[in-house]
Amino acid sequence: MIRYTLKRLQSLIISLIVASIVIFAAIEIVPGDPASFMLGVNAQPDTVAALREQLGLDVPLYQRYLNWIGGMLTGDFGVSYTYRTPVSDIIGERLWISLPLALYALSLTVLVAFPVGILAASRRGSATDVTVMGATQLGVAIPNFWFAMLMVLVFAINLRWFSAGGFPGWDAGFWVALKALTLPAIALALPQASILARVMRSSLLDTLSEDYIRTCRAKGLTRKQALWRHALRNALIPVLTIVGLQFSFLLAGAIIIENVFFLPGLGRLVFQSISQRDLIVVESVVMMLVFAVIVVNFAVDLAYAWVDPRLRGRQ
Repeated sequence: MIRYTLKRLQSLIISLIVASIVIFAAIEIVPGDPASFMLGVNAQPDTVAALREQLGLDVPLYQRYLNWIGGMLTGDFGVSYTYRTPVSDIIGERLWISLPLALYALSLTVLVAFPVGILAASRRGSATDVTVMGATQLGVAIPNFWFAMLMVLVFAINLRWFSAGGFPGWDAGFWVALKALTLPAIALALPQASILARVMRSSLLDTLSEDYIRTCRAKGLTRKQALWRHALRNALIPVLTIVGLQFSFLLAGAIIIENVFFLPGLGRLVFQSISQRDLIVVESVVMMLVFAVIVVNFAVDLAYAWVDPRLRGRQ
């Protein structure tokens, strides 16, 4: 297990290095100069040059890259061109919205998808299975932003159970803040739960057709006992992959939902920073999100080895 973990850790480090180079290069080739954008089209050349020097934009690209990476390793993400505050402070404020939202949505996804997928697999071909699969197909097809606006119309405007948008902050109370994230979390969880339920059903059905399951049945176990005692754990391997990818998506890809509900999260921050040419914020946020994706995949690989010990012996 130690050897397996070290090899995965090596892959993680290499992936982070490659990702940092790609992100920096991609941001740098975007047309437009941040200093010129901040000062406007009528700014004098000497004023633009002075601002570029102040922002550290006058040094060679490789030096800027090394400064950026060195700063991130020490927790110094630089200073925002637009807000003139440390990028780490901005990310910290927004992360306390995006991360709980992603975890909330993922929890709802797992709580719904696992029982639904297991129920459909255990009753394959029945009316329950057909109904569940039809509902999940509908959940995948419905755009989450449309579903979000529908929930705002029903639960915020008509029933007045929730607010239509905004975030009061965690200082207002845990349950008050959690209530403000409920509708966005449900909107994010709907398609993800539908996808995960279908994957759970397919994986479980494939596992139930294996020879060792038939052997268990021949020894006297019922289908239900074979499912819960033997099939379920082995069926989790592809499901864990989807869960890891979904968390990464929920953390990094909630920009539309954050705009629908006016949530000041990381997705909205990236959108605003791109429009304002605040490159240091874009680079830092995207790199942090990539880091989260790679770390989640690393954790999923370790979960593979825990679920299926055969993977440890192949390394």
